[in-house]
Amino acid sequence: MASTPSIPSHMKAWTYSEYGNIEDILKFDPNVPVPELNDDQVLIKVVAAALNPVDYKRALGNFKNSDSPLPTSPGYDVAGVVMKVGSKVKKFKVGDEVYGDINENALKNPKAIGSLAEYTAAEEKVLAHKPFNLSFVEASSLPLAIITAYQGLERASLSSQKSILVLGGAGGVGTHVVQLSKHVFGASKVAATASSGKLELLRNLGADLLIDYTKVNFEDLPEKFDVVFDAVGQNERALKAIKEGGKVVTIVEPEIPPAIWYLLNSEGVVLEKLKPYLESGKIKPIVDPKSPFPFSNVVEAFAYLKTHRATGKIVIHPIP
Repeated sequence: MASTPSIPSHMKAWTYSEYGNIEDILKFDPNVPVPELNDDQVLIKVVAAALNPVDYKRALGNFKNSDSPLPTSPGYDVAGVVMKVGSKVKKFKVGDEVYGDINENALKNPKAIGSLAEYTAAEEKVLAHKPFNLSFVEASSLPLAIITAYQGLERASLSSQKSILVLGGAGGVGTHVVQLSKHVFGASKVAATASSGKLELLRNLGADLLIDYTKVNFEDLPEKFDVVFDAVGQNERALKAIKEGGKVVTIVEPEIPPAIWYLLNSEGVVLEKLKPYLESGKIKPIVDPKSPFPFSNVVEAFAYLKTHRATGKIVIHPIP
């Protein structure tokens, strides 16, 4: 097992020991044990981490029956440097710059030590090499959101002959749905909803039709779509916006059939597949202008995430 002598036994991390509102229960702990490695894992020195709604939903105890035991250090998205590799790891070596969503299944036994810590451990299969042109901040913003977007478009069978409407186009997942629809899946038309101030962003990402949801009800438009990707929880309205035989995919429960709710499966192979698009600049990470938040301001960053006003992703950097 390759290793470096500079790995401490304990580290700084944000943790909670009870369920509740994440801003109330999250505490800074300067003395958390560095996680042990399994044979198929790598130890990552965390450089940047992104926040996701699943972090605060998990903290509320919404899936406590399948959660890891408390205390928990939250955080799914990570970008950092490999410090140590397990004996069965083939793809990475010490010193590699990597990124990924460290939990293969978001709701089933997620790791007790997440990415809001100095070090985290993750399986080789959920990680990918960081694109050379992206900063750690940019890379950390991608994994959970871009994999969710990609897998949803695959479920919807989006192709070059089909049109798509993206609900919540300026959000963490929505910005990637717009870009992937246009540049990877080659949709014939990409429409997206956002508030007035974010429409220009959507145009720059590749949206053909911009819908200001503060002024227009998208379901009342005469034009209907082959696919609607619902990133905001408007299934009932989304179903009125599809053509006959069209599909609605949603990442917000509860879904209203025939809308399809799904949860991502974190896969490093998806990130590797999208690497050429990221390195060419066709697909861009979208980091909220208030980011990065320093490690000391994690609670404030979560409060901002819960306003649902962020554009793209909220990132924590440096750590610590």
